[in-house]
Amino acid sequence: MRAIVVQKFGATPELADVPVPEAGAGEVQVALDAAGVNPFDLKMADGILDGKMPTDFPMILGVDGAGTVSAIGSGVTKFKVGDKVVGKFLTAPAGHGSWAQYSTVPEDATLVSIPDGVTTVAAAALPVAGVTAQDLVDAAQIQPGQTVLIVGATGGVGSFLVQLANIAGGHVIATARGDATDQVARLGASETVDYTQIRPDDPNFNDPDPAVHRDSSVTDAVRFTHPDGIDVLFDLISAPGDFARHASLVKRGGRAYSITWAADEAVLHDQGIAGGNFQSKGGSPELSRLLARVAAGDVVVPVQLTVPLEAAPAVLGTGGARGKTVLAI
Repeated sequence: MRAIVVQKFGATPELADVPVPEAGAGEVQVALDAAGVNPFDLKMADGILDGKMPTDFPMILGVDGAGTVSAIGSGVTKFKVGDKVVGKFLTAPAGHGSWAQYSTVPEDATLVSIPDGVTTVAAAALPVAGVTAQDLVDAAQIQPGQTVLIVGATGGVGSFLVQLANIAGGHVIATARGDATDQVARLGASETVDYTQIRPDDPNFNDPDPAVHRDSSVTDAVRFTHPDGIDVLFDLISAPGDFARHASLVKRGGRAYSITWAADEAVLHDQGIAGGNFQSKGGSPELSRLLARVAAGDVVVPVQLTVPLEAAPAVLGTGGARGKTVLAI
C-alpha cells in the first residue's frame, strides 16, 4: 500500500510502498479515505517521540484519519466491517499512522463512528485540532458574557475554538490578518484584532522587528477596547515573551492557556490567573460530542485545502494556515 513515511527521525518524509497491516486481536483495520494534517505530524518526523514512545520504522506519519472498517480482529465488539469511523492513529508502538491506505488501531483507542451527514474529509479534520479546542473550552469553563481572547484564531485549533467559545456564550476577540476578518466573524468572533497593524502613535511604531509590531498591536488594541481586562486567554502560537504580555490582559481570577508550553505557571499563579500550559487529553467521548455538533450544523469544519496523499511532504509544516489541510487517500 502507499504511505508517507520517514526512515528515521529527522529524515525527509517520502511516499513509499509498505505492507498492508493486519488487524490483530482487539484491533480494527481501517481503509482510510482521508487524513488530517497537523503541526504535530512534522514534530513526529523530526523526533519528538524519540525516547518517549517505542517507534517502528519506516514510520508512517499521521494521527488523524477517517475511513471504513475493512477488517476486525478477534474480540472486537464495538465495530463491524463497513462502519464509517474516524479517530487518532497514534498508539504504541508509533509508526503506524493515518497517512496510508490502511491502518490498524485498538478498538479502545480514540476511534468513533461518523454520524450521517458528515463526510470523511470533514471528520478527518477533527480529532487533534477539534478535540484540543473542545478540551480548552471545557477547561476554561466559559460563562456567558465573558471576554475571550484567541491568539492564532485562523489555524486549525483556532478555527474550532472561535466557534466553541462562541457557543459557550463568550464574547470572542480573535487575532487575524485583516483579510481574514470576515472568516473569523462568520465563525463567531465578535471582534477581530489585525496583528499586522500598528498605530503611528505607538512607541514601537518605528521598531524594525515585526514580532514587536505583532505583540504591540494585539496587546494595545485589546487593552484599549477592554481597559478592565479580559476573562480568558487562549494563546495557540506565542513564545514565552508574547504569551506573558498577552496574559497581562487577563483579570485576576481569570484563565490563560498556552498550547505551545509558553506559560510561566508560577507567574500566572502569583497574578491570580488559573490555567497554564495545556495538553489535550480528550478521547472518544469528546470526539463524538464534537461530531454530533458538526452533524447538527452547530460547528463548521474549516477545511482550507484538500490534497492527494502524495502531496503530503509538500504541505507538511507549512505555516499561515486558515483552517485545516486534509489528505485525500
